[in-house]
Amino acid sequence: MLARQRQERILHEVDRHGGSRVSELVDILGVSDMTVRRDIEALAEKGLVRKVHGGATSVGGRSADEPGFQVKSEMHPVEKSAIARTAAAMIDPGASIAISAGTTAYAVAHELRNVADLTVVTNSPRVAELLHDPSRDDLTVILTGGVRTPSDALAGPVAVAALRTLHVDTLVLGVHGIDERAGLTTPNLVEAETNRALIAPARRTVSQQVGQLVIAPAPTAPTAPTAPTAPAAATEPASRQPTAASGHAAQART
Repeated sequence: MLARQRQERILHEVDRHGGSRVSELVDILGVSDMTVRRDIEALAEKGLVRKVHGGATSVGGRSADEPGFQVKSEMHPVEKSAIARTAAAMIDPGASIAISAGTTAYAVAHELRNVADLTVVTNSPRVAELLHDPSRDDLTVILTGGVRTPSDALAGPVAVAALRTLHVDTLVLGVHGIDERAGLTTPNLVEAETNRALIAPARRTVSQQVGQLVIAPAPTAPTAPTAPTAPAAATEPASRQPTAASGHAAQART
């Protein structure tokens, strides 16, 4: 296969999935990883792809682009780890929390494994698998149902219905973007609706996107990029007061 043919195939895979890993392209093209890396470098120099650690992502800045979980997990690992440590430090033992899908939220879940006595509600199969530990009786993980999205979220009516029955102390919400006018955004309309359902029962929301960490005591509903919503307030929530919605368990709403 000629270099031009390989590069056209790489472009096709990146455009189709929003990004692709070197290891995946090696299997598809049947060439060495060094050859794939050289092709990605050539495409990046032409501005056709964005070179990232371990692969390439699409360019163009389109708000509807949504690379898959594996591609996004290779992007900004140092920044995501820093955000995860900061967010996890806000969670006290004995809390009930919700965790959305997404690679930054997954990084937060990884840090939360060291926090005792938690009840976790999540629409992320990856987060549920990470936190599931049969040897711990102080950790309860509740996984919603739903239809799986490219970011590995369970979304749609089944997820929304499950979330409407719960209250949690804190929501850890991964978002596609944080905009001054639009607020929190995601390119997936079904996932946006599910994110609203995640926000509604939470006493506070910790939203993360690389470079930004927003803490809001009031609901801030994520929307599709074209639908404006009130911007998230980067303020600390009021001091925690005992209510029927707080405590060890994610309690049912009446």
